[in-house]
Amino acid sequence: MSNRLVSYAGALLLIQGLAGCSDENKAAQAPREPATAAMVGTGAAGTGAAGPDQPVGDTRLILAFGDSLYAGYGLRSDQSFPARLERSLKAKGMTVIVRNAGVSGNTTAAGLSRLDFTLEGLERKPDLVMVNLGGNDMLRGIDPKETRANLTAICKELKRRGIPVLLTGMIAAPNMGRDYAEAFNPIYADLANRYDAALYPFFLDGVVTDKSLMQADRVHPTAQGIDVIVAKLEPLVAKSLEQKAR
Repeated sequence: MSNRLVSYAGALLLIQGLAGCSDENKAAQAPREPATAAMVGTGAAGTGAAGPDQPVGDTRLILAFGDSLYAGYGLRSDQSFPARLERSLKAKGMTVIVRNAGVSGNTTAAGLSRLDFTLEGLERKPDLVMVNLGGNDMLRGIDPKETRANLTAICKELKRRGIPVLLTGMIAAPNMGRDYAEAFNPIYADLANRYDAALYPFFLDGVVTDKSLMQADRVHPTAQGIDVIVAKLEPLVAKSLEQKAR
């Protein structure tokens, strides 16, 4: 593991004691988050009716499919990662819509179970699916073999549908033990290579070690933290869309 990942793992150790809180309690505390996968039809800014934010012509459609880190736990809907990513891409001159399909508390198994339903609920096939799942598996100590199998099934289905994938990864906290980390940490890079997916190794890169960019739970970024993540991830998203267009 690189020195940077070691420092991240140390920061993740701080949040382990918080992982025991139930998903129900987390959901109750969150000011706003998507209710169900069926909500994916709404735009990142929360608009649902057909209008200028609907994909037409050359508009690119991105699906942000993940857990609370995509859902925008503890934030307003316009502060979520999908909303801020859409705004940033538009500011660069891209015509794009980012659909928020993040559900707080989702494991890879839960994500896999709603993947088809979520995709079928879109107005058309997305130009890119961003996948951010696995953090809850790690925090719950789920066998990395199960995490790998579920993420493999997700990538396999997206590839079958001809949809490009961008994986945003997670790393294991050090108190999960060396064996767990050695089984968990390589999953995202392995799948990126196997399914020709773009890879952003750690979603919380540059954020998790800065207390000012994390909410009080030390698990979820603040709005400012989301902006840092978007700035880092946006070039890779744009590149993925450009490659899709060729």
